[in-house]
Amino acid sequence: MSALARITDLHAGYGRAEVLFGVDLTVPRGAVTTLIGRNGMGKTTTIRCLMGLLSPSSGRVEVGDEDLTGAAPYRMARAGLGLVPEGRQVFPSLTVSENLRATARPRANGWTEARVFDAFPRLAERRAHYGVQLSGGEQQMLAIGRALMTNPDLLVLDEATEGLAPLIREEIWTMLGRLKAEGLTILLVDKNLGELARISDHYAVIEKGRIVWTGSADDFAADRATVEQFLHL
Repeated sequence: MSALARITDLHAGYGRAEVLFGVDLTVPRGAVTTLIGRNGMGKTTTIRCLMGLLSPSSGRVEVGDEDLTGAAPYRMARAGLGLVPEGRQVFPSLTVSENLRATARPRANGWTEARVFDAFPRLAERRAHYGVQLSGGEQQMLAIGRALMTNPDLLVLDEATEGLAPLIREEIWTMLGRLKAEGLTILLVDKNLGELARISDHYAVIEKGRIVWTGSADDFAADRATVEQFLHL
């Protein structure tokens, strides 16, 4: 299976504080890859480097056959990466419809506003509401819908179900399962191992800025005790 994105020997941080110490991560095309680890281990920093939101001090970020190390976020978006960021970050002064259209990248037979509303009926009911008027769960649905409206080749979700009510979480996991069935490549950061097991094909565990374990879903199931030592579960 070919790699849609690849991170190699990535070093990055903030000011003098280095967070990543040679991270290697491969995202196979057409699969769901999960990046897991305790808080503060470097998951979001890795995502920020992948999306062009943080320039690494060294290493490589490749999308397809193109070296995009340190490229601006708009270039990563044009390369086919769509982000659902930690904290949702919807536009508070735009309506639901305006949020969806703000960064849309039309594609034949791709995601449209109508298709997002079909996937998330709650958003259809609130299409004229401003982002600031939505609940946390509705904002997360909107953040996912906004990313899908870019018609990405790779959908990246950073803690997409954190802090949400159980029914909303289940709706989002069901949606991710549907996207996987459609063949979309997905990179997930999440803590819910039970739900991740429903859709993940590959796992990577990050500990103190280094990838310390990688494997398939079968490898993960067979070696779960070892993995959970890194997660302190």
